[in-house]
This record gives sequence, C-alpha cells and structure tokens, in this order.
Amino acid sequence: MNTYSAKLSDIERKWCVIDAEGLVLGRLASIVSMRLRGKHKPMYTPSMDCGDNIIIINADKVQLTGRKRTDKEYFWHTGYPGGIKSRTAGQILDGEHPERVVIKAVERMISRNPLGRQQMRKLHVYASPEHPHGAQNPEVLDVAAMNPKNTRSA
Repeated sequence: MNTYSAKLSDIERKWCVIDAEGLVLGRLASIVSMRLRGKHKPMYTPSMDCGDNIIIINADKVQLTGRKRTDKEYFWHTGYPGGIKSRTAGQILDGEHPERVVIKAVERMISRNPLGRQQMRKLHVYASPEHPHGAQNPEVLDVAAMNPKNTRSA
C-alpha cells in the first residue's frame, strides 16, 4: 500500500469566517492554525499548503483567561542598546490595532519557514464585524459550539 501525497491540482481551498466575540484566544488560535495548515482534511500532506482561507471578525472582542490581559507581554527591540520595549495584551487589545493579538497567537502556532509564511497569507483578521471577502461566499465556522470551554463569559 502506498502513502497518499496530495498534488497541487488535488488541493481544494474553502473560505471560512469565524466570529471571535467571546472566544478564548489560545483555543481560537489552535483551531485556526490547524485549519490554515489543512490538518482537518483527510488529504493532508505535510509538505504542501492544503489549508483553507480563514477570516476572523470581531478580533477586538476576544477573551483571555486568568490574568493574561495584564500579565502577558509582547516584546520587541528597537535595535539600539537598551532598546527592549514591551506592551501588555490589554494595551494592544484596547489600542489602535487589536487584531494583532490574534495574528501573533496564530503565527506562533505555525512553523517558521517558507511554507508557514505561505499559510499565514491565508489568514485575514478584522477588528470589526465587517470584512471585504463577501464575494468568496465564506461559510460560517462556529468555534463556540465545538466545545463549551472555547467561550468565556467574563
């Protein structure tokens, strides 16, 4: 018996839209990263980009469990001596670009190589409920109904 390996012509990509309102960030990111890689499909091949296109709306209303909103920090360096900077997850979610928290959470679950960068290009995150991808007829993926732990009431 031979091992199945998907070809580029066999890959069929769908569009999915996820409403992130009230969802726990880590659980959302793990489901999205699995779908971007294509691991939910029976024809998954590790060396091919088999995943779907994902649209996440209401990214500013994503929830964090515990004290992560105040304690989780994102660091970057300016390139100058002593130039380490940080910002908490709460500051980013309350700031101008709250969708960056969701993008960074998914990005850190995808492999850091050319294939991972190709898969990340299929992720579209918006802070508001509107998105410009209506022509692709995305199907709604209800992450909240998959598991009761995926939502957070507080």
